Amino acid sequence: MLIGDVARRSGVSTRMLRHYDSLGLVRPTGRTNGNYREYSADDIRRIFHVESLRSLGLSLRQIARALQDPGFTPAALVGDLIRWTEDRLERERELLDRLRTVDASAPSGWEDVLRIVELMHGLDSPDAARRQQAVLHPAALPVELLAGAVLAEPDPNVGGALRWALARAGGDGVASLATGLHSDDVDVRRRAVRAIADIPGDEATAALADALGDADPVVRGNAALSLGRRGVPGAVPALVAMVVEGTKDVEASEVLATLPATAESILDALARELAAPEAGTAVRIRLTQALVELPDALGRELLRELATDDDRAVALVAAALSGPADS
Repeated sequence: MLIGDVARRSGVSTRMLRHYDSLGLVRPTGRTNGNYREYSADDIRRIFHVESLRSLGLSLRQIARALQDPGFTPAALVGDLIRWTEDRLERERELLDRLRTVDASAPSGWEDVLRIVELMHGLDSPDAARRQQAVLHPAALPVELLAGAVLAEPDPNVGGALRWALARAGGDGVASLATGLHSDDVDVRRRAVRAIADIPGDEATAALADALGDADPVVRGNAALSLGRRGVPGAVPALVAMVVEGTKDVEASEVLATLPATAESILDALARELAAPEAGTAVRIRLTQALVELPDALGRELLRELATDDDRAVALVAAALSGPADS
């Protein structure tokens, strides 16, 4: 079959067929007396093979490898296609996010668009100093862009600048930050809860309450401290657990003391932990120290009981903290 006939029947242009020939992808096995290309049935099957692989998104170079390498199995090809497609989708998602960010900035002209794009490139720079420079740019960045940058920023200095810029930008950005609380990456969840903790309002409080169930003690702890400062009684169990675990226990004790409406329940929780059989000396000392932070000397009676505790170290700490006995 001559090249013109092949082109009509296959839908592949004669120009592309010649290109396949020059690349060695599909070379006609015969020539006519007039030296015209003549394709066999096997050649035509190979053309359809190439076109099928092209339809899956392979480049001609990748198709050549698939056809020429006997060790390149169909399973390997499909696996590569999946990875290439995932990478392409990720790039397209990133592009879509960038377009939405530019759109959210409500640009009035090309100058506004270019300014936002320039700042976005700055935030994506591998150089921390350049990222920080972009954050501190006099032009306000969209809240969604700042929130996304907060979640991705590994440098603590740049992260602090981003949280400052987010507060300055107006609009809380909680919805964008809250997506980070469900990330598989614990560092992203830590950045998210720290940023949300700086934002006032019911939406931020609700997001922090969800974070109390996080598997990571740092995420739970930062959420509990912020909720406690907001006067949320639901933070009490997590704050008491921080004292028991020794995770920011002094800070947790101080926050517990700011919840006078639940002081009795806090005292009961501390007393239960003190009486727990598994509580060692170090844990019981931290709990004893937390008692003295409670308002109106609420824990004074329990402290005096602990001053005679069988554990001498606990007794000494309790005696020092309980003050002189009433005369």
